[in-house]
Parts: sequence; C-alpha cells; structure tokens
Amino acid sequence: MTTISLIAAVLLLLTCRNEMPAVPEEPELPIGTTPIPASPQRTGDPQAGYDYLVAGNYIRSGIPYSVFVNTFGKDTKNELGRSGDNAEINYEFTAVDAPNGVRVVAPNCLQCHAQYLNGQLVVGLGNSTYDFTTDQSQNAALLETVIKAFYGSTSPQWEAAKNFTRAVKATGPYLITKVRGVNPADKLAAVLAAHRDVSDLSWYDESQMSLPAEVVPSDVPAWWLLKKKNAMFYNAAGRKDFARFMMASNLLTVSDSTEARDVDNHFNDVLAYILTLQPPAYPGALDQAQVEKGRVIFKENCESCHGTYGAEAAYPNLLVSLDRVGTDPQLAQANFAYPEFVDWYNRSWFSKNPNAARLEPGEGYIAPPLDGIWATAPYLHNGSVPTLEDLLNSTARPKYWKRSFDTSDYDQTKAGWNYSVETSGGSTSVYDTTLPGYGNQGHTFGDFLNDTDRAALIEYLKSL
Repeated sequence: MTTISLIAAVLLLLTCRNEMPAVPEEPELPIGTTPIPASPQRTGDPQAGYDYLVAGNYIRSGIPYSVFVNTFGKDTKNELGRSGDNAEINYEFTAVDAPNGVRVVAPNCLQCHAQYLNGQLVVGLGNSTYDFTTDQSQNAALLETVIKAFYGSTSPQWEAAKNFTRAVKATGPYLITKVRGVNPADKLAAVLAAHRDVSDLSWYDESQMSLPAEVVPSDVPAWWLLKKKNAMFYNAAGRKDFARFMMASNLLTVSDSTEARDVDNHFNDVLAYILTLQPPAYPGALDQAQVEKGRVIFKENCESCHGTYGAEAAYPNLLVSLDRVGTDPQLAQANFAYPEFVDWYNRSWFSKNPNAARLEPGEGYIAPPLDGIWATAPYLHNGSVPTLEDLLNSTARPKYWKRSFDTSDYDQTKAGWNYSVETSGGSTSVYDTTLPGYGNQGHTFGDFLNDTDRAALIEYLKSL
C-alpha cells in the first residue's frame, strides 16, 4: 500500500468514526455506591393477584373460625371488598379451609403491609403501628387451651390449628421488639427456616440453626416502591425471583414443598398486583413556588442516589456502603445476612428452578425511591426518625421520642408524626435511639441546608 493510500485509508476511518453516533458516557456513580443489577421477573394477572392476596390460602392453618368469631366478633367494614366469611372479619385476616376441611382464620400479608392513614386503609403502606413488644407464643398456648376445652386434642379443629400454633410457639420468643412501631419480620424468616428441612420444607420441632438472640428492628417499606427496585430488602439481599421471596410467608404453616409449589403458582399474580400500586397523593395544599425551589435543591443534592421523578423518572438502584450512609449498621449485618440462614436459603427449595430466588446480602443499604415518602413516616430503615425535617437535619433528631400512634396525628410542616421529646427510654411506647439496632445516626446529607432551603425541599418531597 502506498503512503497516499495509507493516509486515505486513515482519513476514511476517521471520517467514518466521526459519523458514528456518539456513545453516551455512563454517569459517574456517587461515592460509596454500587449498582444493583436487574433480574427478570414473572408476569401475572393483577386482579387474580389481589384476590389471592386478600382471600387466598397461602397460610392454611389458623384459628378455628368459630373460635375467632366468638372471641373477636365480626367486622363489617369490609374495606377490601371481600365476600362470604371474609366480608365479616378484619382485613388483617383471611378465612380459608384447612387441608382437613375445617374453616380457619389465618393472618395475611396485610398485617404488615397495610395501614390506616387519615382514616383510609392504604394497602401497600408498611404498618408502623403494630406492637411486637410481647411474646406471641403465650397467645398460641392460650389458643391451644381453648381448642382443647371446646373440641378436644384429637379433634379436626386441633389438627387444623396445629401448624399455626406450633409456628407461633417456636417463633414468638425470638420476635420481641424493644419498642412499638418496628417490625421483626426479617428475623421471623430466619427462625422459621431454622425449623424447616432444606429440601422439602417439612417441620423440625427443634431448631436446626444457632441464631443470634437479638431482634434487629426494621420499618416496613411501602410496596409501591418495588416496581423500581432490582433487589428486595434493605441490604439488597433479595435477588432474582421476587414472587418466590414474597410467598415465603407460607413458611409459617406450610406442610411441605408440594404445598409451597401450589402457593408459588399464585404469587406471580400477587407480584403483578403489587406492581400496579401507586402512592397516595399528599392530602394538603402545596406551595408550588416552594415545590419548584425544592426540585432544584433535590436535583443538585439528592437525585444521584434517589433518582428522578415526573415525566422523565429514572431510578439508579444503588447500594450505599455503611461507611458512606453512616446509619445504624445492625440490620445490614443481621437476619438476611446470617451466614447459616443465607446458606440454608441458597440450598433450599426456594433457590431451585424454575423461578429461583437467592440471598446475596450487601454491605450497606439501598437508597430507596421516594415516591409517596410523605406517607411513610417514620424514616430510616429502623423507623428511628419521626419526620422528614428531622431526617434532613440530624442535629434535631430526638434521642427519645413518643408518638400517639393515631394515624391522623400528622405534622404537615415537618412531614411526619407529631411527637413529644422524652427524657429517657425504658417504655415500649418511647422510641429509644440508644438501643442497639435502633440508632438514628447517619444520612447527614441535609445538614448543610438552611431552614428556608430545607423547608422547600420538604415541600418538593411531599409532591412525589
């Protein structure tokens, strides 16, 4: 090739390269963050999913229907629009037929994943009012006494309640929280797994794992955020099939993996329903000038981790390291990070194809989407911060605080629960941030804001 030909070839190559569309540069990740990869998810029928969620038999053992109604009475509000027996019991429970045909009432997912807010039941809002400060195993023992007295210990009613009562007796002592309003559900999964065969999920009376005694609290995240997430749970441990993780509520009473497969066949529909949920709109008037000012502040300081909203919504799915976010580390290091539980889960029926799920605990916390954040007080992964104003000013966070648990007792200015500052803890009605796992430190990214800018940012957050 001549020199002229070589030069011509190089020029042609450069010309072609210049005509090729520019490849956009990958955005620089915020310091201390790691992207979470997406996994394909099953699709399903949202209406069928709703019906199964509120009336399905994913928990097939419980309190005999007659005992339940005679003890608690009937509830005719029927907020869920259910029919038959279910139209007359509280939304947190579902009447189903046990495998032996006895009608029982079992807890359902809405015990933790629904809450009243300003007089309305909001399905998908994490329940921040529940009280787990007592040992529920005592209630199971009392239920056995009642069933034995009325029906006998060899009766169909006893058999129908057996799986439920044995699970509550086994787990109750391990699920006692220090204060009201936080949730021990992550620990529940580990304790139930400790009593289950890794292959067929059959029950062992004795625990097969040595689990730590501490109960690390969590705040139940809103279901409507899931549509944006590439992983479940605060430490991003839940990878691959989300529906398989969700149906693990069946571990409470499941007889074996045959039953689990039947339940699993419905939870793609439940996932499809959950992915349709939208956050409730802020009920108050918004100052649009403040909203726009807050939008600019959010764009400059928050969106790189928490994403963008509106017509061009995007969410980055980032795991933020413990060193970077600085919040209480115990939840990231417990429950879904217990080595024995992770090993059990990743060898168990839940990890098998098709629709396998897997635990891959991260060294940090997901920076969550903020849709409907006004409704999800209290804040941080352990519910240790009562309002958005306190979240955005760590110096103002109360060490000990108390709220009424009236779900209309809302501070419109601070965006969160009205609360009183207390001088000490020790009561289950007082949130004590000095307790291990209950700390309110970290996420100091709003501390530099002045009061005016912080108020504008809060007004914008209310609009999401």
